[in-house]
This record gives sequence, C-alpha cells and structure tokens, in this order.
Amino acid sequence: MIGNVTSGLNWFQLWGAGYLVCLLLLFWFYKKWIADGRYEMKRIQVFYFTLSLILFYLAVGSPVAVIAAEELFSAHVLELMVVLFISVPLFILGLPKEFLRSFFWSYRMRVMLKFSTHPWVTATIFNVALSVYLVPSVFNWLQQHTLLLGMSQAALLAASFFMWWTIISPLPEMNPLSEPVRVLYVFVASVLLMPIGIFLLIASTPFYTVYAESVQQLLPQLNAVQDQQLAGGLLKVVQLSSYGLALFLLIVKWAKKEEEPDDDYPYYPGQAINGPVKK
Repeated sequence: MIGNVTSGLNWFQLWGAGYLVCLLLLFWFYKKWIADGRYEMKRIQVFYFTLSLILFYLAVGSPVAVIAAEELFSAHVLELMVVLFISVPLFILGLPKEFLRSFFWSYRMRVMLKFSTHPWVTATIFNVALSVYLVPSVFNWLQQHTLLLGMSQAALLAASFFMWWTIISPLPEMNPLSEPVRVLYVFVASVLLMPIGIFLLIASTPFYTVYAESVQQLLPQLNAVQDQQLAGGLLKVVQLSSYGLALFLLIVKWAKKEEEPDDDYPYYPGQAINGPVKK
C-alpha cells in the first residue's frame, strides 16, 4: 500500500516480489500447521486463509498497486478497501482457534488483546484513523513522506485486525460480546465512516494533488473529480457490503440462539411444559 517509492515497473519489481516471497512463506508455515495435525482445521478455513493472501497480494503486490500508487486515487482507495475490509476478516476466519488460544494464552497477551479489542475503542480508532488518512491535506502530506506513509498504512492494517477481531470474535472467552452488542457495533462502525465517503462523492474540486494530473494520462475520459467520486463510491460499496454481510451473519446467529430451548427447561416435541419464555 506504500505510495511513490520509485516509479513504474521498478516499483512493481521491488515491492511485488517482496510481498510475493513473504506471502508464500506465510502460506508455507500455515500449511505446515495443517500437515502436522497439531490444530483442527476445516477446509473452509484453508479456503478463507488462501483467499485472504491472494487478495492481499493482488491489492498490494500486483501491477494494480502501481496504478494505485501513481495513477488513480480510486485504485488506491480500492486497494485499501480490499485489504482492510476483505482480506483481514478472511485472514482471521482462516486461523485455527487452538492456535489463537495458544498464542494469546499468556496473561500479558490476554490483557493486551482485551484492551486492544475493546469494542467502542476499536470502532472509533479504525474508522476515525481511516477517515483522517483520506483527508486531502493529510493524504497529500503523507505522500511526500514515504516512511510515514508506510507507518500509517501499517497502523491502519493493525487497527483493522482488532476491529474485525471484535466483530468475528474467534475466541469468545477472550471477547465475550453477545450478538446484539456486535450487531450494534457493526452499525456504529458503518456510520463512523460515512462522512469521508460522502465528502468524496460530492466534492467538485480535485483535492488529491498526487493524482490530479496522472489520472487522465491513464484514462483520458476520466478527470480528477470523477476519480475522487469513483473512489467514494468504491469505498461505500465495499465497506457497506462487508459490514452488511457481517451484520446478516450476526443476526442469523442471534436468531438461532434465540430459538434454542433453555437448558433449565428442555422442550420435547409433543410435550407441553410450563416454563418461562426465553427473551
């Protein structure tokens, strides 16, 4: 996700090859966990993890990343959305629970995780940080400082991980949030990112100087303002789609739990019992 480091093909050769090697090594370690039978895995988890790495590479290591860094602001926003709203949750879903438990078993790690995944803190930090990152004055300044740009994108990646951890809750014993609370959490998170999306959609002046001239060199029929508006549309579509899917799955899970009989008052078909109604 880092911006103008060099230019064109040299940029792709440098960062693309580096990302590819790192992701292949990560996948090799992941497959080793599966092969030795140490952790119980499901096929769908392997699929989630593999898809997560593929999407991450396509976003930050493929030639698309060159366009995102130097040509189109909308491509940069799409790159962010794919990584932060699709790749990260798939990555969490692909990790075996027993591995996560072993990793966060120590007291210090559990305390750190509970603090880092406090629901309202994570929702605020991630969505406000992403909004600030996309503020034109901040974005244009970061583009001039490669190191700070990389650090800010790494911070967004970490904040996204903790936010999606709170939503997915892979270890309920460490993140004991009920489905109703997580439903509210997703709704609040979607609202917090709304202002920057609306700004990009309605802005009638090109604010992102890095892309103001280069956009028409790649696509002559697209001007800088339309590029901004396209970026706002992509932001809202990907963000609302990912949040909407999470919201739907949480509501379904909540409904299933509500349909389950109380353990203290088991229900047997054909038998009427007098017991309190589960609310």
